[in-house]
Amino acid sequence: MLRPEKMSKVSVTGSRGVMPTVIETVHELSLVHLSDYDGSWEGFDNGDPMAGADHASERLVTVRALESALELSETDVEPESGRLGDDWEDRLEEIQARVNELDDRRSEVTDELRQVKERIDRVAPFAELGIDLDLLAGYETVDVVVGEGPVDDIEAAVAASDDIRAFETFTGGDVVAVVAAPTEDADEDPLDDALVGVEFTRHEVPDTDKSPSAYVTDLEEREEELEDEREEIDTELEEIAHEDGGFLLKVERELTVEVQRAEAPLQFATSEHAFIAEGWIPVTEYERLVAALNDAVGDSVEIEQLEVADYDEHEHGAEAHTGSGGDGHGGDDREDEPADAEPAQAKQQRTATDGGTTAGHGGGAVTMDEQPPVILDNITPAKPFELLVKMVGQPKYSELDPTVLVFLTYPFAFGYMIGDIGYGLLYMLMGYGAWRAFDSDAGKAVGTIGIWAGAFTMIFGWLYDEMFGVHIEYWMPEGIHHALSSYLFMDSLDKGLQSTDWAMLWIVFSLVFGLIHLNLGLILGFINELKHGLKTAVYERLSWILTMNGLFVWIFSGHVVSRKPGFIADYAVVPEVVGLVAIAAFFVGAVMVGIGEGVAGVFEIPAWAFGHVLSYLRLVAVLLAKAGMAFAVNLLVFGGYTDHGHTVFNLPTYDVAGYEQNFVGLLWMDPVWIGIPLAILVFVFGHVLVLLLGITAAGIQMLRLEYVEFFQKFYEGGGEEYEPFGHGDTGAQPAD
Repeated sequence: MLRPEKMSKVSVTGSRGVMPTVIETVHELSLVHLSDYDGSWEGFDNGDPMAGADHASERLVTVRALESALELSETDVEPESGRLGDDWEDRLEEIQARVNELDDRRSEVTDELRQVKERIDRVAPFAELGIDLDLLAGYETVDVVVGEGPVDDIEAAVAASDDIRAFETFTGGDVVAVVAAPTEDADEDPLDDALVGVEFTRHEVPDTDKSPSAYVTDLEEREEELEDEREEIDTELEEIAHEDGGFLLKVERELTVEVQRAEAPLQFATSEHAFIAEGWIPVTEYERLVAALNDAVGDSVEIEQLEVADYDEHEHGAEAHTGSGGDGHGGDDREDEPADAEPAQAKQQRTATDGGTTAGHGGGAVTMDEQPPVILDNITPAKPFELLVKMVGQPKYSELDPTVLVFLTYPFAFGYMIGDIGYGLLYMLMGYGAWRAFDSDAGKAVGTIGIWAGAFTMIFGWLYDEMFGVHIEYWMPEGIHHALSSYLFMDSLDKGLQSTDWAMLWIVFSLVFGLIHLNLGLILGFINELKHGLKTAVYERLSWILTMNGLFVWIFSGHVVSRKPGFIADYAVVPEVVGLVAIAAFFVGAVMVGIGEGVAGVFEIPAWAFGHVLSYLRLVAVLLAKAGMAFAVNLLVFGGYTDHGHTVFNLPTYDVAGYEQNFVGLLWMDPVWIGIPLAILVFVFGHVLVLLLGITAAGIQMLRLEYVEFFQKFYEGGGEEYEPFGHGDTGAQPAD
């Protein structure tokens, strides 16, 4: 579970005559993650696409453009079944012509519609003036401008101009029209010059002899006509999508397969007569690959397992450049090879160039240098949580996969923080809804994570004896609740909202959870660092394990307990002698940190040994905050009484006779026809708010602890995801 699937590198070598059959067979198997040839071998070049690749690519671009224009998706339309007929290209061209014509018409209508709307916007200010448009232009002896701005400032600026001998203003709403008579010696555009210093937005006068209202009416009628025409075009496009959408989706699938197959040689090393293809497959699939290729082309190709990649980081392919190699399964140094043996790479190139049906790799030399792709190998319940890991980055092949640990800790901590049967049920329903609504793997993973988080929220809610912030004993008869409490551990815990003792317990519990979580991360980090040597692992990870655990074991030990704060003394359950050993381990770890990481590491001790653990106090903070919010909502709705120093809600099912009333809830407010609806509204809205904030608070806070505190101790990411040639295709045959 903590390691990805074992991968092996394979090569397929043969004559170019069988290359199309090999490509088709490998594509149908969808097993081989192809390696890209880098062009470094003498006499070998990257292959050329097979015949028909350009034509298929052009057709594929056309189909996808049509799908975009028709807004097609497989959620709306099912691809047609069966093979494409011989006339599929003719049908495609007919669809393309119809769609292009409609799309061009739609673009023309949209452009004209935009222009009409702009003209309506431009003429609207003139309608406020109430002056015919032909009266605002066409004069030789006076200047007219129309715009928006402060009237007083405009009149003052025009009156102060020496180039204007008389003027008049007309206003309507925010619009101002200025008619001015310039002097005989005035410069050109004297009115514009006068208004330079004024905040004035000018409007161009439309070229029409109609009144503004009539002009707007004509434009609005044209706007309606254009919108109707666009709707007709959209309807025609929808009809095409309905009639031919399945055909287009099928063509896209088959062309995608054809293009992928035709362009596969670009990743191969090819000579005049032969080809060499390499890639990664799961170790368990090697025999299936061999059997399929033997059935397809017989002895025309040589299939070889070059290596089985171990989990240590190393440079794959180094042997190919030195002439050494393994036995096809990786790891041998070939000590018994004769001194005059032909180097593996040279032998491979020679035999391939000679056009032989086999082109050996000289005992399994790795030729294309790269790290293996990653297939995560997790138990089925944990697989959805791979999404949370991949949000940071795909694990490297050489590092441990934390998915199963995220699966064990994330929903547990979420349920611990929210802990309510009602909320848990709703979270499960929301998760199930997301699982049903989304077709993508990511969407279904989010839904499944929601179901798990909701399930643990219900479990802790049962232990806390809470449903929507109210103890379940208030909802049900006393006898039934007593039986459930006795036999099903119900009412075993308390969130500590009204009890300091419980709150302190949850503080300690959060710290212990943090210590366990961080220790798991440091242990995984220690294992990862072992590939760099035991010394590195000891100084870079074991040192922090000693430092962090030594400090906190001493804190909760009986050593000098009288000098420790009271709440720590209450939980000082570790014997004094163990505490002394722990503080010694702390100092040993600190010295190791100083040796391994220098002065900078010593300065990080407060954060790594103490601060990171304290970060887990956010768990109890969210626990108390959400409980407090639900408590406030219920107090507003039901009201509250004091029962032996604790507040209980005045539910209709609970007998509060004789208790001191603290607050009369909305449910009991007079008149009832106002109080009851208002109580229902506050109850629903308040708990929905707490429910949603629970996702952002508990969900994000625990995600932060996973990424920042836990992953930081061991995880890097950056691996390559396994994407086999042919993956994601329908397996359909190429188009005829």
